[in-house]
Amino acid sequence: MSRSFRFGVNLLTPAPADEWRAKCRRAEELGYDVILVPDHLGMVAPFPALVAAAEATRRPRLGTFVLNTGFWNPALLAREVATTDALTGGRLELGLGTGYVQAEHEAAGLPFGSPRERVDHLERTLAELERLLGSGELPHAGPHSRGATPVPPSARSRVPVLVGANGDRMLRLTAAHADIAAFTGARPGRTPGTLEPLRAEELDERVARYRALAADRAEPAELNLLIQLVAVTDDPEPALKPLLESLPGLTVDEALALPIVLAGPLEDVVAKARAQRERFGFSYLTVLEPSMEAFAPVLARLREEESG
Repeated sequence: MSRSFRFGVNLLTPAPADEWRAKCRRAEELGYDVILVPDHLGMVAPFPALVAAAEATRRPRLGTFVLNTGFWNPALLAREVATTDALTGGRLELGLGTGYVQAEHEAAGLPFGSPRERVDHLERTLAELERLLGSGELPHAGPHSRGATPVPPSARSRVPVLVGANGDRMLRLTAAHADIAAFTGARPGRTPGTLEPLRAEELDERVARYRALAADRAEPAELNLLIQLVAVTDDPEPALKPLLESLPGLTVDEALALPIVLAGPLEDVVAKARAQRERFGFSYLTVLEPSMEAFAPVLARLREEESG
């Protein structure tokens, strides 16, 4: 049986305090279940931004999407996670990834390393977070719940962990450690620091590989997909133009079929979101801040269908 949908929005643009809080309140008004922040230089600092989001809202959970673990010492990260979880009333969801932008590491004076070294660091970080956050040595908010109703203190659990993955080793770590398996629907592009979208058949293979690795889990993970482009319109071609220009040879029909694209009339977009949940298992959909308003009627229709 399919999971119920959850919807997240990844807020990318820094803003003064009042504007940031207003943006978070707007996400809550539109019905988003999770307010997320990335971890890139030039964007918001993740943990203070989430504390401010918590002060401005009541219902949404709050998450990193995703932390670049190469920026973080595991012990110091555990302190940030525990404190932020406490200050947000147990609403934190911790998203982790390896990072893929070498220029950011160079600007920060941090080693970028090989793909193997970056995955090694993520693996160490996951192990250390599990050890420290379960040790009782750090401040904790108390109950954690994936829904609106808190769980009793006797059923307290750790901060839910999301891992963003695509390669085999990353999928293995996700299967072993993550409550939420996040698929970017993309691979590193030919130009450093860029991503190239996966076609549906390629994503089928990645999801199938994850499911095989996660076959022995006691509880299945929630599956997440990051939607890169949303356009609810009778004429989606203009909205697709930047994507078509960045991927010469891609046709309009091929672009519309990409899992990371939701473009077209409202009914078509809603139907595609439902179909992707059935095909891949993606019940948790994340959109980027520029699509927050555009995706709102899709969110509302999907939720209306589930409640009706």
